[in-house]
Amino acid sequence: MADCGRLDGPAVEQRLARLDELLERVETVPGPTREAAVAAIQVLTEVYGEALARVLDLVAPQPLLEDELIGHLLVLHDLHPEPPERRAVRALEALRPALAERGARAELVGIEGTVAELRLTAKGCGSSAGGVEEAVREALLAAAPELTGVRLAPAPATPPAFVPVDSLFSRSGGPA
Repeated sequence: MADCGRLDGPAVEQRLARLDELLERVETVPGPTREAAVAAIQVLTEVYGEALARVLDLVAPQPLLEDELIGHLLVLHDLHPEPPERRAVRALEALRPALAERGARAELVGIEGTVAELRLTAKGCGSSAGGVEEAVREALLAAAPELTGVRLAPAPATPPAFVPVDSLFSRSGGPA
């Protein structure tokens, strides 16, 4: 727990996990009780979304965007001022030094619908490359939680080597 009753990162994660469990239980309740509970959750979410929108009207959003939980709430309420592409690129920029240490590079190719397409180049064995891929995937989905997935783009085709015909012959004009 942080000062003044505030929740630190692990405590927030705990609460979110508990919330998921409770929502799953609500969804299994049959009949009008479930419908009333779901409706109450939807109305409460709308009210909190409106409150968050009003906060954004009163303060500059940039400092708020640095907080992961607030960023997630802004996405949930469709209030985030930055598009997912920009947040994904920023996440990759933050990973660049760690990736470079492992001989890897990651580049966002684009976003189609809710799936980010990523070009990843990594040196080393498959298991370390898999770890790099998973770390990049987690960073992208954390930065843009509205994305549902990350897929790897095929490596760009290497153009065939061009050998000028005249280089096959010696300077005297005949075959080498």
